[in-house]
Amino acid sequence: MIRPAILDDEAGIRECAESAYARYVAAIGRKPAPMVADFAAQIAAGEVYVATDEHNALQGFIVFFPQEGHMLLENVAVQPWASGRGIGKALIQFCEDEARRLGLDAVHLYTNEKMTANLSIYPKLGYVEVDRRSEDGFNRVFFEKHLE
Repeated sequence: MIRPAILDDEAGIRECAESAYARYVAAIGRKPAPMVADFAAQIAAGEVYVATDEHNALQGFIVFFPQEGHMLLENVAVQPWASGRGIGKALIQFCEDEARRLGLDAVHLYTNEKMTANLSIYPKLGYVEVDRRSEDGFNRVFFEKHLE
């Protein structure tokens, strides 16, 4: 089930981000941006959704919001113990559906160039690489998907 996050979810969301992104700290040289995000503010702004199982265990989360005529998918993470079950794909589909519901015609996202698995996953989901640049001290790869 995917539902809006509530403040009580913050600790679980932070733990999920820590678990999902920990493997990239050494490659990047510091914690990736999603590990240090202000989740409380994002939850309060209505930008965070969580995927839970039948026992309400948090399996993953996504952060997105409308920006300049498109949806910006800022963060998506799945607990390592829940990976391979289509949860990330379902969260991204949820974001795309919300963009369509709001009348937006594209989803934009970025990932760190060191997160090589993402560089192959996003194109499989219909995202096209549109730019690479350094931003906030991170080497980022930017993708977008035009929605029908």
